Amino acid sequence: MANPPTVPPLSIPQRGQPCPCGSGQPFEACCEPALKGVRPAPTAEALMRSRFTAHVADNQAYLHRTYKGTASTPFVAEPDETPIGWTRLVVHTHEPGATPDQAFVDFTAYFSDENGEHAIHEKSAFERSSGQWIYTKAVRTGPAPVRAAPKVGRNDPCPCGSGKKYKHCHGA
Repeated sequence: MANPPTVPPLSIPQRGQPCPCGSGQPFEACCEPALKGVRPAPTAEALMRSRFTAHVADNQAYLHRTYKGTASTPFVAEPDETPIGWTRLVVHTHEPGATPDQAFVDFTAYFSDENGEHAIHEKSAFERSSGQWIYTKAVRTGPAPVRAAPKVGRNDPCPCGSGKKYKHCHGA
């Protein structure tokens, strides 16, 4: 059986070309200012998009300084590894967190190898400190769980069959 067709990886971002993050904007108006340190990413989603673009550009220093686990340590370049052929990014949601300085981004990043195109689906957490967003951690990998039954409302009959409203029975 033949291998599926390989999707060509994105090229190193260049001025005058669409940004690899999929925003539809030119690179110089989208992720380039963040990657160069000229302007911080204004939202968690913008930071996530710029981090994807940094992966495409193999900008390990930017990835280091925008990740909470390494941002406070000096960057030391690692030996070159085999680059990943990133092909595209799809942002599913950008949700606020418990405070205005917290947010979550659910996305799928695609890459290609000799066996075809593959997807990494993740929901990531971000924090804003001193006006700058930073990636903190993956809170979920893979697609969101599917709820089997609709959520019971406070004024709905309790699913236990007692005849009481949910809020007066198991919702109390």
